[in-house]
Amino acid sequence: MSAHAGVTVPRHYAGRVGAMTNASVLVVDDEPMVLEVLARYLAAEGYVVSTAADGEEALERFAEAEPDLVVLDLMLPKIDGYEVFRLIRERASTPVIMLTARGDETDRIVGLDLGADDYVTKPFSPREVVARIRAVLRRTGVEEDRGPIRHGDLEIDGERREVRLRGEPVRLTRKEFDLLHHLASRPGVAYTRTQLLEDVWDFAWDGDSSTVTVHVRRLREKIEEDASAPRHIVTVWGVGYRFEP
Repeated sequence: MSAHAGVTVPRHYAGRVGAMTNASVLVVDDEPMVLEVLARYLAAEGYVVSTAADGEEALERFAEAEPDLVVLDLMLPKIDGYEVFRLIRERASTPVIMLTARGDETDRIVGLDLGADDYVTKPFSPREVVARIRAVLRRTGVEEDRGPIRHGDLEIDGERREVRLRGEPVRLTRKEFDLLHHLASRPGVAYTRTQLLEDVWDFAWDGDSSTVTVHVRRLREKIEEDASAPRHIVTVWGVGYRFEP
């Protein structure tokens, strides 16, 4: 365990049961909250996560974990991110997504010219970073595109963000789609409303968990044959919800 500014950050997070990948990611940042949030999101998606808070620690973790991808802050103590990137590239061709608080286009161009695979500027949405990680890993062949999710007459296409029921399109709002895709990606896994808020509405969501209940009700009305006796989106009493194929 490592504590930074009152935040306890585990070195490694275990993914949830039913997660879809075993790819490993090293997250390097000197801000404890960034480490905490990104590690939590990545673990929820099934990634094996290591963290480091400075350049020296990053190189140590890289040698130990041999990650499939590195999320690397450029403004680091001890050894800056550019030098860490150079040393990583001397050892391996591991994909690197650069992360910085700077919005200067010059920094972005320099990072990409050095060979970074992607670049994210703070402040950022954790879900956006996870999506970029997934895209880079897919592009580099570490994580394959699994295509649409199909459960009986229900088809959910994450790439096209489309849902079809018995071949007919179903119109969903953005959050309805995100919630359905998240549940259907891990059939049989029970989620609390708080977990769903954190996973679908972002980690920092500070709203009422009843919004999950409302979205579940609307989804059932759109995809279930009988919304009062749902087949797919099932209530787990005392817990929350799970998706049944």
